[in-house]
Amino acid sequence: MKIIAIGRNYAEHAKELNNRVPTAPVIFMKPDTALLKDNKPFYYPDFSKDIHHEIEIVLKVSKEGKHISEKFAGNYFEEIALGVDFTARDIQQKHKEKGLPWELAKAFDGSAPISHFVPKSNFKDLYSLDFHLNINGETRQTGNTKDLLFSFESIIAFVSQYITLKKGDLIFTGTPQGVGKVSIGDRLEGYLGDEKLLDFYIK
Repeated sequence: MKIIAIGRNYAEHAKELNNRVPTAPVIFMKPDTALLKDNKPFYYPDFSKDIHHEIEIVLKVSKEGKHISEKFAGNYFEEIALGVDFTARDIQQKHKEKGLPWELAKAFDGSAPISHFVPKSNFKDLYSLDFHLNINGETRQTGNTKDLLFSFESIIAFVSQYITLKKGDLIFTGTPQGVGKVSIGDRLEGYLGDEKLLDFYIK
């Protein structure tokens, strides 16, 4: 199982970090040790002082495929979830300044909390999904999949030209604007529509 993540997939998020809006998906990866399941607490690492939350829709790949056509890509996932892409922004910034990869800022242990999955058939329109993140009862991030720069199908098609997708792989599809710092003691609650899927603490 691998975790593939898409950066800068909402224009306003790219702008808030002073990044160019991409013309092709920006891809990075996390190891399976980044996964944090069952609403277990996230333990703040001692190597960073600037961990940011990034709430995202996550796809679970349902069958193996490579060189997938975009028109068939919807057949390669059946379930979606909410996830948080925790980012050590201080480390990321240093690496970006030097033109180095982001892995130390993105791929550390526990950096990918994820909810349980729900069938995509539960939703009338995958491109009208509201989702949001509350911290200590205050809404910090809100998004809607209508604002995706690259659709779920185009992401699957793009990635599969380079990397074979296997059943059980996870794709984090990008975060909307509003990212910010988390602190020890914070309670994070993630909602897909009105349903709470994430509820965990920073320790």
